[in-house]
Parts: sequence; structure tokens; C-alpha cells
Amino acid sequence: MKQPSLLDYFLLTFLALIWASAFFNIKIATYSFAPVTIAFLRVFFGAIPVLLLCYFKNIKIEAFSKDWYWFALIGFINLVAPFFLIAYGIKSVQSNLAAILMSTTPLSSTVLGHFYTKNERFNLIKTIGILIGFSGIVFLFSDNLLIDSNNFSSALIILLGSTCYVIGGVLTLKISKKKNENVTGSILIWATIILIPIVCFIDKPWNLEPRLDSTISVIYLGLVSTGLAWLLRFKILVKNGLIFQSQVSYLIPIFGTILSYIFLKELITFKVLISLIAVVAGIYIVQKGK
Repeated sequence: MKQPSLLDYFLLTFLALIWASAFFNIKIATYSFAPVTIAFLRVFFGAIPVLLLCYFKNIKIEAFSKDWYWFALIGFINLVAPFFLIAYGIKSVQSNLAAILMSTTPLSSTVLGHFYTKNERFNLIKTIGILIGFSGIVFLFSDNLLIDSNNFSSALIILLGSTCYVIGGVLTLKISKKKNENVTGSILIWATIILIPIVCFIDKPWNLEPRLDSTISVIYLGLVSTGLAWLLRFKILVKNGLIFQSQVSYLIPIFGTILSYIFLKELITFKVLISLIAVVAGIYIVQKGK
């Protein structure tokens, strides 16, 4: 891979902003939509730009091929479950907390990778990074101003959502030889198929009268934070490689905290700042350990 240009760093920062902006938009979406409906609309609108790209690039979608069960399983674990869990949890906690909690994904990936891959074993530097990062999350749970007995379980649910991303990533290794666009398009199709009967039975969305801001947020979550973000990720990954692209993890919790303050005036406590620093430092150290 060649040395990243200024444009490459701009695109990386833009991707981080898009993913970070998802958290306060999920919060706004919960004002009118239930978590299942939010998950469905995200995958539905998110599939549009990805499938259009596959059409124009003449990339075959293999959603209903002999590997359909892998696409369906990954679609459920990597999209349906985390989208639902995050939306459910974020109803009761600040969106900036969700951004920090979700940023543990690279740390969890390192732990899971040690046991399920051959080239991601622990070393001393990785172990230090993981301990620092997760200690920041433990410290965050001690912030009684933001996490109490009423929303403690919601914060845990968001952490469970981040774990689903990690498990989905490991499962994706089973079909790693397929094109990224094909895999993403296929799992979005299956996630939509899985959610259609659930959302119709549970939420009956045709009876909703949503607020305008919630409607805009949920469309944004699908088209931009899901669809466009994945396409931008592909571009960065192909041009600059996985190590460069993974640096987006440092920026997401920072931008998520800033954006939640700008748009929702959410409280930023001293413990939030310490936890944020610890998580970002932990991710950085783990990346250095690789």
C-alpha cells in the first residue's frame, strides 16, 4: 500500500464522522420509532446504495446462492441484532455513552481473534491495550450521574450489541474470499427479509405518525450511516489497507461525544472524558501491538 495522501486522511475522518453521527441520530429516531422499526429502516435504506453500486459495477449478489445460510446468519448477528440492541439501549442512556461503549469493538475483536484465528494471538502490548481500554469502560459504569439502577441494563445491552459486531466479523471470515460489496449487499438483503415479519407483527409501523426529525434521522441512518459508510469503507480499505482503515476506531468515540453535545446538549462529565481517553488509548496500544 502506498503512503496515504491528504485526501485519504480526509476520507477516513469523514467516515468517522458518519459513523459517529449515527449515535445521536439513533437517539432522535427513538422519539418516534421502536427499536425493531429503526433496525428495519436502517437495513432497508442502507441496502439501496450498496445494491445500486453492485448493479452498476456488475457485481453478482449471492444472497440466495448455496451459501445463503451464511449470509442470513451474518445478516442477523452483524446487522439485525446490534441495530436493535443499540436502539433499545440508547433510549435510556445518552448517545455519547453509546459511542464510547461501542468503541470497545476493536478491543473485543482482539480478544475473540486470539481464540478463533491463527494470526491474532495476544502479546504483551495487546494485553496492556485491552486492559486499559476495558478499564475505561468499567470506570464509565461508575458515573452515577449518567448510569444508575434505572439504565444500567441499557448500557449492558449496548455492550452486547458491540459484541454482536465482533461475532459477525469472525463469521464473515467464512466467506472472506467473496467481494465485500457482494457480502454486504447479501447480508443487508437477508437482514431486511428477517426483519419484515418481525416489524409487521410487533410494531405495525403503518399505524405510526412519526415526528419529522425522527423520520429524517432514520432515513439518514440507513442511507448515510449504513449504506454510504460501507461504500466509503470499501474505498478506503481497497486503496489503503485494513490497518489504515482501522484507525477510524480512534475517532468515532471522540466525534460521537462532540456531536452529541452539539446536537443534543448531552452532559459530558469528568468520568466520561477519562473513560474516553482510556478507550482511545487502549485501541491505539492494541493497534501498535499488531
